[in-house]
Amino acid sequence: MVRRIVVAFLSLGCAFAAPVLADEDLLARSRQLFSPIPSTPPELPGNSASPAKVELGKTLYFDPRLSASHAISCSSCHNLGLGGADAQPTSIGHHWQRGGRNAPTVLNSVFNLAQFWDGRAKDLEEQAGGPVVNPIEMASQETDAVDLLKAIPGYHEAFAKAFPGEAPPITLANAQKAIAVFEATLITPNAPFDRFLKGDAKALSPVEKQGLALFLDKGCADCHNGINIGGGMYARFGQALKPGVEFLPPDDKGRAKVTKADEDEYVYKVPTLRNIALTAPYFHTGKEWDLRKAVALMGATQLGEQLSKEDVDKLTAFLGSLTGDQPKVTFPTLPPNGAATPQPAP
Repeated sequence: MVRRIVVAFLSLGCAFAAPVLADEDLLARSRQLFSPIPSTPPELPGNSASPAKVELGKTLYFDPRLSASHAISCSSCHNLGLGGADAQPTSIGHHWQRGGRNAPTVLNSVFNLAQFWDGRAKDLEEQAGGPVVNPIEMASQETDAVDLLKAIPGYHEAFAKAFPGEAPPITLANAQKAIAVFEATLITPNAPFDRFLKGDAKALSPVEKQGLALFLDKGCADCHNGINIGGGMYARFGQALKPGVEFLPPDDKGRAKVTKADEDEYVYKVPTLRNIALTAPYFHTGKEWDLRKAVALMGATQLGEQLSKEDVDKLTAFLGSLTGDQPKVTFPTLPPNGAATPQPAP
């Protein structure tokens, strides 16, 4: 009788030990592919941060006067209350024009290898200047944007503090540098998955761990890896199965427009999955609002597999664990216009 109790106890002990060993294996595999978001923003090469520069960048990020209509700011398409995106299939720009692609999240974008879906901007600094002069987006001319900043009295002191010793301090290049250092602060640490990577086995629920295991086993992590769980490489959309034209319009050739290389047709930067539960709609066309359906579509188009409902549920649960602490940003008081500040364009 005693022997049976001891055997039963040992059997139970083994049963309890198995999940611990599974957690250790899952953690070891995950650490080979992923890194947690740090608690402090990274430094930008050649663009050191200072409190004055970050504050200027924040002010410019929220200032709609950089647009020709004085109605569109960086935050219009990258709303920090909407996961750094805008909850639109494609963004509304100058004269109610629609952009050609879905606005990627600005959150954690500092960790991407390049910016925009096709990687045409090498970093945040270069990206910050694109929408300002894009005729569909903010529709300003470079000289007009600089003249406007010079005609707003409060910006003289702000630029001088952010770029001491430079003459003149107010340039579009400096505005881009300031916006970039502010955007670099928009990171989302402390997601449940980050805590798991740091060794907290209880940070993920059982179903989230099952989803993580599937994410690794199915090959999702072949493209979605690194600190940003994406954003570190380019991949062809429709590698295994070409999706419908609503997801892959034939006239949008992706990175090929940048490189002029045939092999880059329908190749796009792999998007980050950080905070993905907050940033619907999905894909560069913004045509899918349901994260579960997006997961199923990726299984078919990239992995060549029709995922079961149970697998989709588990993978979607894991993706929910990638939502980190959202940036706490105080909306700035913008410097008022002066007598010579240009008026908005009609």
